[in-house]
Amino acid sequence: MQFTPLGDTAVVIEVGTTIRPSTPERVRNLTEVLQADPPAGVVDLVPAYTSITVFYDLTKIESYEALCAKLKSRTRRVKSTRRGKPRTVNLPVCYGGEYGPDLAVVAKGANMTEEMVITLHSRQEYLVQAVGFMPGFAYLSGLPTKLHTPRLATPRTQVPAGSVGIGGGQTGVYPIKSPGGWNLLGRTPVTLFAPDAAEPVLLRVGDTVKFKPISPKDFVAWK
Repeated sequence: MQFTPLGDTAVVIEVGTTIRPSTPERVRNLTEVLQADPPAGVVDLVPAYTSITVFYDLTKIESYEALCAKLKSRTRRVKSTRRGKPRTVNLPVCYGGEYGPDLAVVAKGANMTEEMVITLHSRQEYLVQAVGFMPGFAYLSGLPTKLHTPRLATPRTQVPAGSVGIGGGQTGVYPIKSPGGWNLLGRTPVTLFAPDAAEPVLLRVGDTVKFKPISPKDFVAWK
């Protein structure tokens, strides 16, 4: 593992240089170890594709070198500690119509019917590679190549919370209402970000995500 300073209040721990099937699990396991026993002064952990950024309070650490030494000692626990299995999170999605205004565009680009796009998109298993951009936004790998679709030339100023979209070769779910440039296929009624909850963010790095098509009636009833 490589440790690189990020300004004077963070250090980036690189667990790999390429994204491999085992990389998210390594990132997740190390994140859990550091969450369970963070060195003094650590204030936040941000896992990503191949790294974890550790933010710290400069006034509460002995030195940068001492902090890195404590972090390194904890990385050794990952090999000797058996972590829990990654979770599988099932998300119901109402595809098309007012919930998925770009479904027809994606279908046309893939030379498929809208029903075929829904089937292909929902039968895959996706892996949470990183969480960022906004609280709880998970970048999911595993999107079939046939569904890869360029981002919108002009982003929307408002995308409803729960919108399921495609941006290039990735798919993801908008956890809160925000601007966005991804192609919207549908929407889930599940809350992905609840700031007052004990665990505000639903999806975590290393989770497997599955989408399940539901009807507009089911969507409304869920709410």
